[in-house]
Amino acid sequence: MKKTSVVFLLIFVALAVLHQDAWNWSSSDLVFGFMPVGLAYHALYSLTAALFWGIVIKFAWPEDLEQWAEEGEKNSTP
Repeated sequence: MKKTSVVFLLIFVALAVLHQDAWNWSSSDLVFGFMPVGLAYHALYSLTAALFWGIVIKFAWPEDLEQWAEEGEKNSTP
């Protein structure tokens, strides 16, 4: 397994654990004066997860899969 794959796997596991935010359930604090802290946490979590998956796609996407798909398209064109 590549070093980048191991790093991405560890970050994925960390994000999976952080998704379970039990420490925010009983908090009545507001962020920016209107947003519950649990909602703000999940908004930030969602942005972090989207950024993470974008980086994974950029650096860990299998190039041989792309080549295989492009070859299939060339062969099926009349």
